Amino acid sequence: MRSGKSHRGTDKRGVDRIEDPFLNKGTAFTEAERREWGLLGLLPPHIETLEEQAERAYEAFSTKDSPIEKHIFLRQLQDENETLFYRLLLEHVEEMMPVVYTPVVGEACQKFSHIYRRPRGLFLSYPHRDVLGDILAEIDRDIDVIVVTDGERILGLGDQGAGGMGIPIGKLSLYTLCGGVHPSRTLPILLDLGTNNQERLEDPRYIGWRHERIKGADYDDFVDRFVQAVKARFPNVLLQWEDFASVDAERILARYRNDLCTFNDDIQGTAAVTTGTILAAIAAAGGKLEDQRFGMLGAGSAGIGITGQLIGALKKKGVSEEDAISRFYIMDINGLLHDAREDLDAVRKPLAQKAEAVKEWGKDLTQAIGLADVVRHARPTVLVGATGQAGAFTEDVVREMASYAERPVIFPLSNPTSRAEATPADLMTWTDGKAVVATGSPFAPVVHEGETHVIAQCNNSYVFPAMGLGIIAVGARRVTDTMFMAAAEALMEVSPALSDPHGSLLPPLKDIRTVSRHIAVAVARQAQQDGVADPMTPEKLEQAIDQTMWTPAYD
Repeated sequence: MRSGKSHRGTDKRGVDRIEDPFLNKGTAFTEAERREWGLLGLLPPHIETLEEQAERAYEAFSTKDSPIEKHIFLRQLQDENETLFYRLLLEHVEEMMPVVYTPVVGEACQKFSHIYRRPRGLFLSYPHRDVLGDILAEIDRDIDVIVVTDGERILGLGDQGAGGMGIPIGKLSLYTLCGGVHPSRTLPILLDLGTNNQERLEDPRYIGWRHERIKGADYDDFVDRFVQAVKARFPNVLLQWEDFASVDAERILARYRNDLCTFNDDIQGTAAVTTGTILAAIAAAGGKLEDQRFGMLGAGSAGIGITGQLIGALKKKGVSEEDAISRFYIMDINGLLHDAREDLDAVRKPLAQKAEAVKEWGKDLTQAIGLADVVRHARPTVLVGATGQAGAFTEDVVREMASYAERPVIFPLSNPTSRAEATPADLMTWTDGKAVVATGSPFAPVVHEGETHVIAQCNNSYVFPAMGLGIIAVGARRVTDTMFMAAAEALMEVSPALSDPHGSLLPPLKDIRTVSRHIAVAVARQAQQDGVADPMTPEKLEQAIDQTMWTPAYD
C-alpha cells in the first residue's frame, strides 16, 4: 500500500500555515492550535466546526449566478482549504460534480487564462525541456497519482493549450471526491508544447507558451524526457494520460504501458465505463451481449478503446475474435471503416469490416458510407457516439433503428452537453420510449407518455477514481487490460436498472464512494491475479482499500 498522509511542512506557522490548503483549517483551528501555531489575531475569535464552515460555504456557492462563477468559487475554495472543499463536495456531490468537472470544466478550460488565480500543479513547457527533472525535484511531498495532458484535445473542444490544465485539476479532484485518494498525494501536470489555437495565441491574457505546437520527433523526445523524470522522482506513481490527440494518445500508451504504472483514461477509462454501462443496458433490456451488433460513430481514442473493450467482453463469452470484430461497424470522418480503404492505420485496419460483406449493400466502396447506410443495412442494436458532433444521431437514423430493435441501446457520449450526438428527450420521442439511453454529460430525467426515464451519465468518474484507489491500495506495478475489464463488470453489477426496468443504468452520484470501493476491490483482486501486485488475503485487501480512502475531516 502506497498511500497515507505525508504532506511535508507540517511545522508551518502563522500565515504560512493558513495559506497551505492541506494544513489550513480556517476558523476551525482550536484555541490550543492557534496558540501553538502562532495564529492568534490572524483569525476571527469564534471557533467553528467543519460542518458550520461547510454550511457557510454552501450559502456562498448558492449566491453565484452562473455555472462558471460557481466553478471559480469552488476552485478558489480548493486553493484555500482542501478539507473544507471536499467536505462540501461530498455533501452536495450530485449538484457540484458537474460544476467541478464536466460539463462546466470545458468552459473553465476555454477561459482558463482569464480566471487564473493561484498556481496549482506543474506547467512543464517546451523551453524548459532540459530541466524537467529539476522541476519535479522541487515537489516536497510524496505523490500517488499524476494526471497529465498536453491540452491538444480537451473534451470535444479541441486545442486549448495551457488552458487544458483545468482537466488534470478537475480529474484529480474526482480521484479524491470519488475514490478517496488523499489530495496532498496528487499532482496535476500540463505539458505546454504550444498551441495551434489562434484565438488563444492572439489573446493578450493567454498564460501559456506563445508558440505553435511542437510535433514529430521533438514532441516524442519531450514526452520521453517527462516520463524519465517522473520515473526518477516518483518511481511508484500512477500516471494517467488525459485529452491527448488520438494519434499521440495511442502511441504514448503503447510505448510506456509496460514501462511504468500508467493508463490513458480517454482510451481505457472511457472504454471500461461504457462497456459496463452497455452490459447493464443489454441485461436490463433482457438481451445477451453475444446477440448484439454495434454501430460506433467515432474512430478516435474513445471509439477505438470502447470497441476493443467490448470485443474483449465478447471473447469472454466464447465468441471468437474474428466473429467479435465482424459485429462492429466503426465510422470516422470518411465513413465506415472497411478493408478496401487505403487510409487506415495499423490500429484501425484490423477492426475494419470486410469489403466483400459491405459490397452486398450495393454501395460504391470508393465513396464514404455513412451512419444512415450502416443502420439501414447492418441493423446495429447498440449505437455509440464519440464524435463531438452535435446532432449526429438524426431523427431518421434513430427511427430506422427503432423499427427493427426492440430496445435500441443508444449512447450519445460526446461532451460537453452542447456536443452530444442527440438529446435524451429526442431519443425517447423518436423511439416511442423504447430506447435505453446513457450520455456523456448530465441530462435531466425525461418524461415520455407518463413514464420517467432517468438518464445515466456514462462518466469516467465511475471508473478511474476506483482504478486509482485499487491500484494504490495494493501497490500495483502496472495497469492491465483485465483490470479495466474487472472494473467494467463490477460497474455493471451495481446498476439499478438490473432490478428496476425504469431505473438508471448507473448508480446515483451520491453513492459514488460505495461504488468506487466495490470497483476498487475487483480491480485490486485482478491486479493480484495478473501478477502485478503482491498477494494478500481478501480481508487484508479490503482493509488496505479502506485505509487508503481519505475522508475530509480535520485532524
